[in-house]
Amino acid sequence: MELMNLSCEGFLEELASKAAAPGGGGASALVGAAGVALGSMVGSLTVGKKKYAAVEADIIALNVRAEALRKQLEALVQADAEAFLPVAAAYKLPKETPEQQAHKAAVLEKALDRACAVPLEIMGKCAEGIALVEEYAARGSALAVSDAGCAAALCKAALQAASLNVFINTKLMTNKTHAAALDAQADALLSEYVPKADAVFAQVTKQLRT
Repeated sequence: MELMNLSCEGFLEELASKAAAPGGGGASALVGAAGVALGSMVGSLTVGKKKYAAVEADIIALNVRAEALRKQLEALVQADAEAFLPVAAAYKLPKETPEQQAHKAAVLEKALDRACAVPLEIMGKCAEGIALVEEYAARGSALAVSDAGCAAALCKAALQAASLNVFINTKLMTNKTHAAALDAQADALLSEYVPKADAVFAQVTKQLRT
């Protein structure tokens, strides 16, 4: 099933079902894509306005980057669902004999690593989205500044949500050194980009309320 080909209602029904996927990772990617799309909206409302002629070329360049990023996040909705299925399958493997137990452990460890890789990639793309939104908020049309603030909030939420999909898988890994390295990557993204998103949101709020 191609998740991004579903209607909004259809996707939410799949998300609400007892199916193993889509889950939090795919939802994170979709929310991140929505955040980036809102950034693009700010850009689209800025281009062609005389007041912003001096930054038009920069905004057009931002729009190109944002469109590519949004499509990458859309693709990660499907990728996350596909990455989780081997984890679910690994749990169903037999474990009656020592050989079966060893095989199951090896298969599960490999599946968990892949299941971490996709949400980590989602986190990286959401971080890119926050960086783009910073620029949209600073240079884009003041009439769309609330959309820039919403974009920052959505990208931040997606970043944080995707991190939980990393941590739930690293917690189950037997290779604790590798798990710690993956956790460190996620922590670094959170430490750098959550404050950036918060700063955009705070600045937009200040503009709207003063």
